[in-house]
Amino acid sequence: MRIGELARRTGVSERSLRYYEQQGLLVAERTPGGHREYREGAVDRVIRIQELFAAGLHSEKIARLLPCMRDADGGPSERATPRLVADLTAERDRIDRMITDLVRSREVLDEVIETASAG
Repeated sequence: MRIGELARRTGVSERSLRYYEQQGLLVAERTPGGHREYREGAVDRVIRIQELFAAGLHSEKIARLLPCMRDADGGPSERATPRLVADLTAERDRIDRMITDLVRSREVLDEVIETASAG
């Protein structure tokens, strides 16, 4: 499929798809005319990349992680190294801290809303 179709099917801009390719996150074949052609599996790959970006991972870490994941179901493969596992554990811990901070912030907002609504 061409880049426009991949963009349409994933909801990701063509510019982002080109960025993913530059960062080594996504691979495209080239036609004799120089157009990008993506395999069907690119849809799952782009969705996985988006999920990892949304989790706060940066492109370098995603590039190290993607070879250790199966795109179709998002499950892990056996290629994860101990170093990558340690990095991902640290990322998970960072996300957990962010969740704790967000819950605390929501509780403060709830108190302010409740106090303001009672008056």
